[in-house]
Amino acid sequence: MILVTGATGNIGSPLLRELRASGAGPLRGLTREPERAAFPQGVEAVAGDLARTASLKSALEGVRSMFLVSRMGADDEIIEAARSAGVEHVVLVSSITVQTHPRLGPAEENLAVERLLKDSGMTWTILRPTQFASNALWWAEAIRDHEAVRLPYADIGLPTVHPADIASVARAALTEPGHRGHTYALTGPARITARQQVAAIAAVLGRDVPFAEIGREEAHRRLAVFLGDESADAVLDLTGGDVNDELLMVRDTAPRISGTPARTFRQWAAENAAAFR
Repeated sequence: MILVTGATGNIGSPLLRELRASGAGPLRGLTREPERAAFPQGVEAVAGDLARTASLKSALEGVRSMFLVSRMGADDEIIEAARSAGVEHVVLVSSITVQTHPRLGPAEENLAVERLLKDSGMTWTILRPTQFASNALWWAEAIRDHEAVRLPYADIGLPTVHPADIASVARAALTEPGHRGHTYALTGPARITARQQVAAIAAVLGRDVPFAEIGREEAHRRLAVFLGDESADAVLDLTGGDVNDELLMVRDTAPRISGTPARTFRQWAAENAAAFR
């Protein structure tokens, strides 16, 4: 039995589809609202919330492999619950910031979760993706309202990754030999700037989308409202304020492991155009 947590999310949803299509065997998707889950036929929807570890007990029964996104709950308790339930292998989504910006608070937290998993006695595979293409959903309201997308560091390109590529690597790690004990840094196929991302969304929508570059101070004020000061600073460092060669590197890890070409940001924008209309 494979348990996919965050099963309705940007990674969990395509992961369940890939696992089902590959004939992976018994599959279970964890969601807070199983009655509303639109999982592929044959996937068992189970109730549970990573923020409430006690709710995971029945979902973990009979599970041998688990997909886990870090920092969605008390990771020490979640990992111990999995170990106690007999889970043998965990595929963990961490962050590339562990290796590119280890001084940042979120990176330190992700590294701590990686260490918890490695010390648990279960086998593990760790995925360290870079910036998600789906982060562009932060701009959806402004685009729908025909307002300008206001962003800093407009012309710094990052190798943004399509969440489905993370899912493809997770599927391989869960179902194929040779991935246990490995850590994979994952990126998209090319660097793309914020200005280019907005242009790609505009092209998919078939209309102009206004864009305005702003300074870090204004960007921080906007982000801190819902992220807090420390996380806002971390996001701004990672999106242009403190980039380095390691963060900018384009890697072939995802296509090499999945066996399929890496998806572009334009592809993600086309698949998610409805969110911006």
